[in-house]
Amino acid sequence: MENNFVEIAIQIAVVAHDGQKRKEQDLPYISHPVSVALLLAKRGFSDITIVAALVHDVLEDTNVAEEKLREELGEEILSIVKSLSENKALPWEDRKKQYIEGIRAGSDAVKAVSLGDKIHNIQSMLAAHKKQGAELWKKFNRGKESQIWFAEEYLSMMKNSWKHPLIEEYEKLVEKMKSLD
Repeated sequence: MENNFVEIAIQIAVVAHDGQKRKEQDLPYISHPVSVALLLAKRGFSDITIVAALVHDVLEDTNVAEEKLREELGEEILSIVKSLSENKALPWEDRKKQYIEGIRAGSDAVKAVSLGDKIHNIQSMLAAHKKQGAELWKKFNRGKESQIWFAEEYLSMMKNSWKHPLIEEYEKLVEKMKSLD
C-alpha cells in the first residue's frame, strides 16, 4: 500500500470529524480514530488495517459517502469500514447484536479495527470516570448496565472467533469498567 493512503485517510477523517467531540470527554473526535490507528500500528498490523482504523467511523458518524471512500482508498478499505458501521436505524440492542455478528463474520482486519476501537473506547471511559465519577454514565443513552452487557457479549464473541493478545487486554479493561460506580 502506498504511504499516501495513510495521509489521504487522515485528511478524510480530519475533515469528516471536524467539530465533533468525544462523548465521554471534551476532546476533538479525531483523537479517537488516530488513537485506534496508533494502537494497531504499535502492534504490527498492516497498513490496510491502520488506514481502515483512521476512517472507521466516517460512514457511521459523518456525511462521507461510500463512493468517496471507494475512490480515495479503494474497495478493500471500504469493505472493512462498512463491516464496522452500525445500522443506526435499528433499536440500540438490535444494532449491537447485529454489529457483534458482523464482526464475528469479518476478516482479521475487521476484528482488529473493531477491537482497537473498543479498547480505546473503554480506555477513554476509564479516564473520564476519574474526573466525572458516576456522572459519566449519563452521557450514554443506555447507561452502565447496557454498556457492560455489550462489552461482555462482544468479549465472548471475540474469544470464540479470533486469537490475538489484544483480546486479553480488552478483557482486563472490561473488568475495570465493571468495577466503576
